[in-house]
Amino acid sequence: MRNLTIYCTTIKYYKVLDNLPSYIKPLGLGKNIYPNYWFDEKNEINISSLNSFYAEFTGIYWIWKNKIKSMSQHDLIGNCHNRVLWLNKLYSNKQKLNFSSLYSNLLRENNNLLNEYEVIQVQPITFKNKSLLMDFRQVHKVSALDDCLAFLDADLKKDFLNHLNGHKLFHHNMFITSVKFFEEYCKIIFPWLEKCMAYCNEKKICFGYNSRMPAFLAERFTSFWFSSFERRSLLSYARLGKFHLSNQINNYVNTIKLPFTFVQYPTIHNF
Repeated sequence: MRNLTIYCTTIKYYKVLDNLPSYIKPLGLGKNIYPNYWFDEKNEINISSLNSFYAEFTGIYWIWKNKIKSMSQHDLIGNCHNRVLWLNKLYSNKQKLNFSSLYSNLLRENNNLLNEYEVIQVQPITFKNKSLLMDFRQVHKVSALDDCLAFLDADLKKDFLNHLNGHKLFHHNMFITSVKFFEEYCKIIFPWLEKCMAYCNEKKICFGYNSRMPAFLAERFTSFWFSSFERRSLLSYARLGKFHLSNQINNYVNTIKLPFTFVQYPTIHNF
């Protein structure tokens, strides 16, 4: 069985992240101060100054530059967020009543999928009446995604555009894959993101909701890149609410180990 490390990125300290399984490592992003037993992207090689534009991709960059050198190419590396955690199964329906805890339903290191597939993604958002490209245009009111396709090699641009003309978005920028494939992904996406950032600065579009435009572009690319693998599987995810993220409550009880806390998960979207 290959070693598994999931980095849980966050821009704030949440005590609940201290209570996750040991293979899930909290990674603090941006300017805030984090416990010294957490990973902090401000240490070692980093682009933390770009966090307000790149969001969790500054954390992915930090992992690439600082952590994979000590890992085997066949080890598994993945990511999640302080609000979104991997579950151990794929659910077709929302869980309405469940007596178990969220903790007992989180991804386990012995999940067979981890050894059977090259890539694990979260179950996608399905757009019924529009493509991914149409959705991006409608939400962001700019042509950035259309224009930034030009920064990719011709074959990659063609494949990416085919994905964008489809209807499934593997969102949250979440994936689990081998170190080998993670490194290949990083070598493509970060040079592209650098060009996207220059484009955004030139067009002066990084403000308001679009302040994280490079991250929004990277989300679409990440969805495409990992969905192109043939040996690929899906898992559901849990979305943490205010109850789980409350530092005050977590001072007294581990909220994710309480019974009934799995009731509202997973969250499934179909538009």
